[in-house]
Amino acid sequence: MSAAAPQSELRLVVLGQTGPGQSPAGCTILGLQDSGQGPDQPESQECKHRGEAADRKLAVVSGPAWFSSGCSPEDRRKHISSFISLSSPGPHAFLLFVPLNQPTDGQDKALDALTKLFGPSVLSRHTIVLFTHTEELEEDQQLDEYLATWRDLQELVDRCGGRYHTLETRSGEEAGERDPVQELLEKVEQMVKESETGHLSCPLYDEAEERVRERQVEVVRRRRAEEQASPTDSQPEEDVTEEEMESVRDEAERSVGVLDVDLGDIFPSTSVTPSPPSFLQGLWEKLRDWLKWLPGLVRREALLGALVGLFMGGPFGGMLGTTVGSVATEVGRRKTQKTK
Repeated sequence: MSAAAPQSELRLVVLGQTGPGQSPAGCTILGLQDSGQGPDQPESQECKHRGEAADRKLAVVSGPAWFSSGCSPEDRRKHISSFISLSSPGPHAFLLFVPLNQPTDGQDKALDALTKLFGPSVLSRHTIVLFTHTEELEEDQQLDEYLATWRDLQELVDRCGGRYHTLETRSGEEAGERDPVQELLEKVEQMVKESETGHLSCPLYDEAEERVRERQVEVVRRRRAEEQASPTDSQPEEDVTEEEMESVRDEAERSVGVLDVDLGDIFPSTSVTPSPPSFLQGLWEKLRDWLKWLPGLVRREALLGALVGLFMGGPFGGMLGTTVGSVATEVGRRKTQKTK
């Protein structure tokens, strides 16, 4: 690991948004301040933040959803090159934010893209799923119990080595009862300890680190020339110190430019206009939005009844679905009353 990126600093790359109005993703709840960028940094660009949380030095890189179908091929290449340069020589962890109240198709695409970019070890050794919108959980329901009821969410976690966490606190928890940020960083450190390389290492990050260090040397020599008010090429070929290199690291990372990333096999449909959502997908999203307004006690039971009616079809299916939902809701109420 280079002197510009000491081992005491954990490098984290955030994928996805933590919630509406929170930008850049992850940095607000980690309590970090921007490093080298103003508060008006556009949301369409990658941001790197340095700071301390839970007595640990952190560098957090976040940006737009470059893995979404709405991102153009040119922008996608720029975003990928940027977050790779900013997290060079390699992140210790990718943090994939996943809302409990939305389907996981977009997150699956992100994991597919990471695997093709960096190899299978990026998921098994360097990725943690962070769940948001935990208000979906019933009052006494644990997150692992909820995941057991949703196969797509459980499969997402399984792809990431079974690692997941949430930074949200539940209602009823007393202040100081748990520190979710500290718990997350402990999981990151345990993951780093179990990995063979510490941080992620692959050809793309090797190329990025080489280019960053070349830019560091160029920036140092340019600054020397500016301070001495003389042309750069007339300066003696002095050795550039690691201290000087570290002082210009941020500028060098931001000026590397676009890397030679072949995205043809990773995003084969980028040049094709995205197709409209299928009927079933649209129906599912409307159903999930409707269910969010129901009380937590009846939400899952109502969903069960709706699914029965959907797949049976016709008037009989609707009647059967309503009956199943009503019975399941009543059973859930009696079970809750019995445990109180």
